Amino acid sequence: MTPHKSDIKDTSSQSKIWSGWQENVVLITIALSLALLIRTFIAEPRLIPSASMYPTLHTGDRLVVEKVSYRFHPPKIGDIVVFQSPPELQKRGYPQNQAFIKRVIGEPGAVISIAQGQVYLNGEPLTEDYIAEPPNLPFPQIKVPKGAFFVMGDNRNDSNDSRYWGFVPNENIIGRATFRFWPVNRIGLI
Repeated sequence: MTPHKSDIKDTSSQSKIWSGWQENVVLITIALSLALLIRTFIAEPRLIPSASMYPTLHTGDRLVVEKVSYRFHPPKIGDIVVFQSPPELQKRGYPQNQAFIKRVIGEPGAVISIAQGQVYLNGEPLTEDYIAEPPNLPFPQIKVPKGAFFVMGDNRNDSNDSRYWGFVPNENIIGRATFRFWPVNRIGLI
């Protein structure tokens, strides 16, 4: 018994439909894999949840955090970094994977202090045209240990930062904030 022409046509149509579904599944799998790889190793989006980095970053800003450059060189003074909870914050109940964003003020070996509303780096006043206002509390001289960084929010008087919980270990740094993509009227490099 030979198959009828309409049976052959139906089988061919079903094969094309199945082939189309398979192709879509493969494309979606590739796209999701690439997105996961990019987010894990290259860059990821982040939301600013508080005013601690005002006026540079506003609550609700959305940024791209790049993760590549710190594989080749350490963070520099002035960089805005995203990092996981340092040990002292974990002791206070913050989850290890909670992210924070602050500006690097002191690299390993640097000496930091605050007096009369001025931040001093290695005994020299730090020029800070990005802060909301000068810090209103003094901070005693402290040396940044090897493998760690001293960070502060740009909104100095409304920022939970290294002055209160210590240094950020290098291994806790996720990446550097580089680009604001939301809101639209503030799109641009940071």
